[in-house]
Formats: sequence, structure tokens, C-alpha cells
Amino acid sequence: MEFVCKKSLLRQLFSFSFSLTFSLTFSLSYAQTARQFTLNLTDDGKAQMVCFLPEKPSGRAIVGIPGGGYSVLSNTHEGTQASGWMNERGIAYFVVNYRLPEGDRTKPIGDVEQGFRIVRDSAQAWGINPNDVGIMGFSAGGHLASVISTHSPFEVRPNFSILFYPVISMDERVSHKWSCQNFLGEDQKDPAKVREFSTDKAVRRHLTPPACIIMSSDDNLVPPLTNGLAYYTAMRNAGNECAMFIYPTGGHGYGFGSWFQYRNEMLANLGKWIDARQAPKTDAVRVACIGNSITDGHGIDLAPANGYPAQLQKLLGNGYWVKNFGVSARTMLNKGDHPYMNEMAWRDALAYKPDIVIIKLGTNDSKPENWQYGSEFRHDLEQMITTLCPDLAHTGKKKSKKAKAAAPAKPQIFLCTPIPAFKSTWNINDSVITNAIIPIQQEVARQYGLQVIDLHTLYANDGDKMLSDGIHPDAKGARRMAEIIATEIAPKK
Repeated sequence: MEFVCKKSLLRQLFSFSFSLTFSLTFSLSYAQTARQFTLNLTDDGKAQMVCFLPEKPSGRAIVGIPGGGYSVLSNTHEGTQASGWMNERGIAYFVVNYRLPEGDRTKPIGDVEQGFRIVRDSAQAWGINPNDVGIMGFSAGGHLASVISTHSPFEVRPNFSILFYPVISMDERVSHKWSCQNFLGEDQKDPAKVREFSTDKAVRRHLTPPACIIMSSDDNLVPPLTNGLAYYTAMRNAGNECAMFIYPTGGHGYGFGSWFQYRNEMLANLGKWIDARQAPKTDAVRVACIGNSITDGHGIDLAPANGYPAQLQKLLGNGYWVKNFGVSARTMLNKGDHPYMNEMAWRDALAYKPDIVIIKLGTNDSKPENWQYGSEFRHDLEQMITTLCPDLAHTGKKKSKKAKAAAPAKPQIFLCTPIPAFKSTWNINDSVITNAIIPIQQEVARQYGLQVIDLHTLYANDGDKMLSDGIHPDAKGARRMAEIIATEIAPKK
């Protein structure tokens, strides 16, 4: 009897100790959470988003995407368990419990996109900077996060991505078989669809957001070399910002679980990467740089950080938000070999809703194979201008005195003449640029009341700042271009 009593007492003490420990741990973990609530993402409530708002918001938000092979949702250690760590850092955190594909991949994609819309639409009420919303996905959820990062429209694409041991390839021979089959369904037999949704093949220079990839070397479920490393390689080859942390052991599926041996190191690394992110101000002046390979930064290593738009950002400062929408080889001409207005970058530039647009196209149009359609250059330039700024459509026909007196149209558009072609590489013809393309640009600018930045003249003495092809500026040339453009769009008083 005495033994039973002592045993009972020990149980009570253990129970009290466990309850106290659990209570303290729970309260410490969630001490920084001001509000927790759940929203339906679909009318039937089959997809939901669990929301954790911090007491002291930093303005940053992260949307969490649990894994589970597209057959279940591992939404604790790969979902809600991250809320305390996030909220403690002032990060608003949202876990999307998406619908499983079951033969229809648009279900999970649509659920996550809807979650992003809600977060950005509610940004002001929830203390969030809509330009600082990231995504964090685990395993199959990492694949879904990478799909949103590479395929989704600009307005629901994240500003940065965090991918834990992600499924990247949809080729089941080098990936997680069941994730591939559950996501693609019957399309698993279609090589085009396998390639389309193998997201390392979908990375786009400037357009795919910066990423942080977290993996373990001994992951035998989702091979790191053909998945996470493949995404990192694609990002680095594109010049996009990407970090990768690989730990010696840990296997697969640890998420934010306390059992992961390198959890402290992982959280420290992840925290530093997140803290280093510089988000644009909510009221920053948006500058869209539209152009060809010269805007894109061809030949400049890590062009997203070193090309002329990046240099322009440094010169203008944090009151501006400069984005690079340049795509190599593109033409203004819609009948050219690679029309710019057919590109994802063009759609993104429109969705960006810029305050200022810098158009630098025309170099590739000068090639004989493209300039055979030169009679349509003016029309296509006007189409770009009036699509960017519909308010200019009526002024292009005939500017009335009333139109002249009206407030400036938004966005403000600057037409850049092409820089000189110091060599005729790739059939680029400086005579066509000088005698045909630039006069059209100047005439259209006068008709629509736009400002011309005459790079052809202002850059004429900078032939020593070019790559060997004589067409593309080097890093010093990119800086020179940025200086010219900055002076024109933000003149010092």
C-alpha cells in the first residue's frame, strides 16, 4: 500500500512537472503571437489557412506549405510548429492546408495562390509589407512552393522562397515517385509536362525570387543532387540570388522538429538569411526596366546584382524600387524573331504597376532579318506605350490644348535610344539604329509627350566599357548607363 501511494505521488509529481513544462514551453513559444485564427480558402472549407500574427510585426510575412507527398499534409513540424519562431522575429506566418491534387494539380496551386492574395490584400490591416511576403515549403510542399515561385502570376508570386529538402524534379526516376505521380496524375506519361513542372527548368532570370534551400546529405527519400541542388544550379546559372545549406545528417522530413540534430544551426542560418533581406518600402517609387540583353545584363556575372538596373537601384536609393524586366535577344517588333511583348517579363512588368518605365529596345530590331518589318516599328512601339499607360492612347492621335494642360499620365515613360553598336556582331546594324530607329523613337516621344534618354549620344565615348562583342556593356558600362539614366529620371536639384 505504501509503495502504491509513493508510486501514485510520483505520477502526480511527474504529471505536474510535465504539465508545467509543457505550459511554459507552449507559452514561451507563442508568447509573441498576438492573434491566431483560421480562414477558409475555398467555399466548402476544404482548404484553409491558419494565421499567426505577431505582437510586434516587422512587416515581413511567410506563407508555409506543408509536405506529405501530395497524399497527406504534415502540417505540424512542417507547418504550425514554426509559428513561435516566426512570430518572435516579428514575422506574420500563415500555414496553407491545401487540397490534395487527386488528379487535379490546379487544386493545391489555386489554394496557395488564394492564400497569397488574402495576405497581400490584408497587408495593411495585418501590419504586413505586401512587397515582403515569402513562401516556405517542405518536401512536396517545397515543390509546390517552387511552382508558385516559377509559374504563378506576378501578383501572387512570393518575394522570396525557403525550400526544405524540396521535390524539384517531376521525373520519378530521380525524384520522389509518389509526389510526381500524385501531382501530375496521367500527365506523368507526358515528357512535356514532366519538364514543365520540374521547376529547375522553369527558373527565369530576374523573375524567379531569391531562394534559400535546406537539405541533408543523407536524404534517401528525395535525392538532393537531382532536386534541391538542381534548383540551386539553375538559380546560380541565371544569376539569381540563392543560398544553400546542406547538413551532414538528418534524413528527410525534420522540418522544425526538435529531433533534428542540427536544428539550432539551421535556425541560425535561416534567421541570418531572412534578416539580410532588404524589402522595398511600401511607398517606394516603382521603376520598371524593360529591354533586351543590354538591360538583362548579358555577359555580366550575377547580372541581377550587377547589371544596369541593379546599379540604378544603388544610385537612386531606397526611396525607389527598381526591377529588371530585361530579356536577351528580344525585339520591339512583334514580327521580329523574339518579340518582347510575347514574354513573361512583359506580363510581369504590367502587373508590377510601375510609376516609371524605362524602355530600351531597338538594338535587335536593326538586324536585317528583323528590320524587314521595320514599317511596323512605330505601331508596335505605340502599342507598348499605350498598353503601359492607357491614358496616353487619346493623346497619340492628336494632342489638344486641354490634354497638354492635364496632369502627367502614369506611369511616366522614358524612351532610351540604343547605345552605339561598336561592332556589327550578330548582324546588328548601327546605321539602321541611327538613321531609322532613333528618328522613330524621337517622333513618337514628341507625339506622346515622353522624354527621350539619348544613350546613343551620351554613351558614344564609352567604347572602352564594352565586352569584346562590341554590343554589350561590361560591369563598368552598366554603371555608366545607370548614371546617365539616374540623372535623367531623378535629376539633382
